Amino acid sequence: MATLQDQLRGLVYSTEHGELCPECRQPLADCRCAEAAEEDRLASLDGIVRLRRETKGRKGKGVTLVEGVPLKADELKALAKALKKRCGTGGALKEGVIEIQGDQREVLKAELEQRGFKVKLAGG
Repeated sequence: MATLQDQLRGLVYSTEHGELCPECRQPLADCRCAEAAEEDRLASLDGIVRLRRETKGRKGKGVTLVEGVPLKADELKALAKALKKRCGTGGALKEGVIEIQGDQREVLKAELEQRGFKVKLAGG
């Protein structure tokens, strides 16, 4: 990672190429940082999908977190949509983690196992 001084001094726009990526200093059209980050995320997974319920920072309202799904970003988004539809609730996809409103662990476990994932219930 570049130092703060390097980040502040770096070129962010070129009349020849337009906007530049702050990480790799390539034109945005040629930047592959997002793809590299996605590949790193997929490489760090162990193939087990973990379901856990969380209420921290949500004023007592519980959500079910689905972590460790070994899918690319667009496939993960489609899976999140299907799981929300299956549960009949809302939710979100944040940084590779699917959030489903309410305690839906049993429904999600059955659905994910049916889709061929190895699932573990984690946390409280």
